[in-house]
Amino acid sequence: MTVTLHPGAVGLADWRAIYRGAGVRLDPACRPAVERSAATIARIIAKGDPVYGVNTGFGKLASVRIADDDLEMLQRNIVLSHAAGVGEPMPRNVLRLMMALKLSSLGVGASGVRPATLDLLEALLAHDILPLVPAQGSVGASGDLAPLSHMAAAMIGHGEVFAKGGRMPAAEALALAGLSPLALGPKEGLALLNGTQFSTAYALAGLFEAERLHGSALATGALSTEAAKGSDTPFDPRIHALRGHKGQIDVAETLRRLMEGSAIRASHREDDVRVQDPYCLRCQPQVMGAALDLLRQAAQTLLTEANAVSDNPLVFAEDDSVLSGGNFHAEPVAFAADMIALAVCEIGSLAERRLAMLVDPALSGLPAFLTPRPGLNSGFMIPQVTAAALVSENKQRAYPASVDSIPTSANQEDHVSMAAHGARRLMAMVENADSVVAIEYLAAAQGCDFHSPLASSAVLEALRGRLRAHVPSLTDDRYFHADIQAALTLVRSGALLSAVADGGVGLPALDGR
Repeated sequence: MTVTLHPGAVGLADWRAIYRGAGVRLDPACRPAVERSAATIARIIAKGDPVYGVNTGFGKLASVRIADDDLEMLQRNIVLSHAAGVGEPMPRNVLRLMMALKLSSLGVGASGVRPATLDLLEALLAHDILPLVPAQGSVGASGDLAPLSHMAAAMIGHGEVFAKGGRMPAAEALALAGLSPLALGPKEGLALLNGTQFSTAYALAGLFEAERLHGSALATGALSTEAAKGSDTPFDPRIHALRGHKGQIDVAETLRRLMEGSAIRASHREDDVRVQDPYCLRCQPQVMGAALDLLRQAAQTLLTEANAVSDNPLVFAEDDSVLSGGNFHAEPVAFAADMIALAVCEIGSLAERRLAMLVDPALSGLPAFLTPRPGLNSGFMIPQVTAAALVSENKQRAYPASVDSIPTSANQEDHVSMAAHGARRLMAMVENADSVVAIEYLAAAQGCDFHSPLASSAVLEALRGRLRAHVPSLTDDRYFHADIQAALTLVRSGALLSAVADGGVGLPALDGR
């Protein structure tokens, strides 16, 4: 699959596809706007007017005028001096997404770059030449300067890249692909390294993984409800219509469909003496629905940002204006990342509470720790402890990043968003929550085993069957780590979600459908 980027109008599904590995091409229709923007810069230089980032210094040095003969050196210097990141390299899928975001933003034609600059960035993606970009060093204002500078450095033949299955100098990789290093024109270095594409790429990656996590937790939550012989009455649509939150309504509908036709539920519908289930079962629509609403709101913010022009200054070819502003400030991305973090934290927290309920015989009515012979066997005792540890770790990480700020650039940049590490933490948080959901998956399936020969709904039985193809029911204690890893693979690979989809149950989408 190849996604064609229509600058300013790329859909969320396209960004998701690029993150999942789709190819990228830029819509050729954007070329005239790019050419007009570059021509504007050329005319401004010819007139000799001082314009920030074109023929002046940067940041606190904006008052320093640069001679025309030094303009190429000015752009080269800003790229090399700003390539000051540290830490582990960006993951390949997030890096490709960042490059595609930058390509689309420049393609709007408001950044003053030449078409040749876009051609090289597009060629790097096509040849799978991916700059080595250290993931730490951005505070999410004045753009994601350090990481985007590492990307730009590779384009001018400096630094390292991943190519041909290994790691090599950028200049060597360009030569092997028949590409020439870019000679930066006026403003082009600044346009490449300015912008929010690093933060936005990480936030989108976190969003897409949180979307998968949310759907997985709905499925394991329904299976846990079955294991505990919980009621589906709290999912009645009349209850949720009275409150009106769309996420809550959608989640309740999904849970009803997941449990529809369950013989386990039918077996205790008439004589159930438990009037109300614990909140971890009964309030799934309220909690998971609120998380869904947060993810949807974050998705709208990030989609707007993904289609934005966020470098500085901006070029308006219609009247040869170059205007300095602050579109590089990533506060919208920081807020969106914080919302995603809250949702991820709560998804994992509720899943752990369901797990804790299942291992407690006083609450679940099942054998203690879900083992047929408790005492001799510990069953799910310590997997629940592991889940609790992961949830607590996520609580610490969920503290809002956007409320922090630290002045940079000699107080010229005196308020920053912290969007970069606010977005970067999301992947680790989702990984933690994935493990919690994987453990719940094991526990819920084990709980349903005790109700045999009664079966759950067709879709939940398919979900349980998908697990049982890899992990047998737990009779006596065994090396538990292997079971968790097998369940985790099903969660992270999307196999759990595909089992639900194969059963004909659609999960709530980020676009509200």
